[in-house]
Amino acid sequence: MDVTLVEGVRRFNRTVTQRIGALDDAFLSRDRPLGQARLLWEIGADGCEVRELRSRLELDSGYLSRMLRGLETAGLVVVDTGGADARVRTARLTAAGLAERAELDRRADALAASILQPLNAGQRDRLVAAMAEVERLLVASMVDVAVVDERHPDAAHCIESYFAELTQRFGFDPARTIPADLTAYLVATLHGEPVGGAGLKLVDAGVGEVKRMWVSASVRGLGLGRRLLAEVEAAARGRGVRVVRLETNRTLVEAIALYLAAGYREVGAFNDEPYAHHWFEKVLEA
Repeated sequence: MDVTLVEGVRRFNRTVTQRIGALDDAFLSRDRPLGQARLLWEIGADGCEVRELRSRLELDSGYLSRMLRGLETAGLVVVDTGGADARVRTARLTAAGLAERAELDRRADALAASILQPLNAGQRDRLVAAMAEVERLLVASMVDVAVVDERHPDAAHCIESYFAELTQRFGFDPARTIPADLTAYLVATLHGEPVGGAGLKLVDAGVGEVKRMWVSASVRGLGLGRRLLAEVEAAARGRGVRVVRLETNRTLVEAIALYLAAGYREVGAFNDEPYAHHWFEKVLEA
């Protein structure tokens, strides 16, 4: 990794943590650090399952438990095991916790205003736009991609979502399409939830096809489609594939643009897929 890039990220992190008061034991001049304040915000007015908090915040279970105990001791949170499944623990804010969360919200708004106040209108717009771009890129960097069994629940979710979207867009019927017969399926997850997937099918010696590629609308614009395509190509290359192919429907103009930008070229039909109008291939570099 480029040392200059790494130094830039670290410098940015130091500036942000200092400016927002993340280093203070009493965040926003209250009686708790940022971690506990954030936890109150995440629990929210309706409560939240502990396992969801752990996944969303990507926290070690022991550390999360200690923070929750601290908030319970302060009378701000209760953790119960209500419901049919006694293994499911839910954190809820007490009346005092709701009041504290509201006060933290008020102070957080004041902190945000104090950051914007010294800037002129143009600088404020630039800062907020830059923050939005940084947020998008940070979220993109938090996505994990891994090969899973096609029968894994996350893979099933992605494939079912793929079918559902195509059905909505152009009347796709899974029963009419050519079976995928996948060799491998890659799933992208964010905070433990599947947000994208793509499959690889080996068809001939040195030839593979990209199948069942889907990206959740919630993460579009993060470059995940291009990343999944690159990951499938890497998986194909590792299996001795030198040519990757795929087909698509003419209504999926964004997918066509992605394939062309990724170096695919349009070729003649190489299968009888009933929903395909365009066929592409790419020769992989050794």
